Amino acid sequence: MTSRSEKTWNYIILTVMALIVLWPVGTFVAAAVSPDRAGRPSTDLQWGNFATAWQQAEFAQSMTVSLIITASVVVLSVLLALMGGYAFGVLGVLGEKFLFPLILLGMMISLEVIIVPLYYQFRSLGLTDNLLGVILIHTAMGVPFGVFWMRAAFRTLPRAVFESAELDGAGAFRMLWSIAAPNIMPAVYTLILLNFMWTWNDYFLSLVFLHGDNQTATVALGVFQGKYVTQVNLMAAGGLIVAAPVLILYVIFQRKFISGMLAGAIKE
Repeated sequence: MTSRSEKTWNYIILTVMALIVLWPVGTFVAAAVSPDRAGRPSTDLQWGNFATAWQQAEFAQSMTVSLIITASVVVLSVLLALMGGYAFGVLGVLGEKFLFPLILLGMMISLEVIIVPLYYQFRSLGLTDNLLGVILIHTAMGVPFGVFWMRAAFRTLPRAVFESAELDGAGAFRMLWSIAAPNIMPAVYTLILLNFMWTWNDYFLSLVFLHGDNQTATVALGVFQGKYVTQVNLMAAGGLIVAAPVLILYVIFQRKFISGMLAGAIKE
């Protein structure tokens, strides 16, 4: 049993740590609504900073591009990860001991190492300054982790469930979509959130492969900050605009995200 004094000290320590973590966030938000160019906190809140940043940075176009790329990558990555994780975690794949480590190797390759040959290869295929090219690269980079994540999730399910389904005549795809996937939805939601965050926050790949009207929100934010480097309040407002989709998605899926991170604690 935890004593009352221990609980009190635990709450005090957690409160102090939360304040330390939230303090930079609070100052950033305060700077975004400050009428002062330097972003000094003020009681006179200037909500028009968000409208100014939105118009000057042309976020309407760039955020649309980011949403198209991110949504496409999330759908493709999650579908491929589900099928790959199911194959390795439930069905068993011929040569799994060789193929699975080979897939995991993709998690160890840094984008910076392959960006130059990748650019020339995609340029020869006409996929530079093209949303499809960026979508394919993000998907390929996200699949290794997704397969690893889904394989671990599928392995937490009791084997008896699949054996019963097989006896009832269910095929592999029927078991995947009707039995396996619905039982690991917290892990799927977590993968969706992680893929969304990684793709949305990408800067380097979009900067190299996309130009002009195809620039993403993060690149547009970088250009905007370069123009308004002395106006901290507008830069902070622009940063919050770009971060908003990820924050909103996390708030919506917060409980499912935590459940997915803790999935696998109970096994057969």
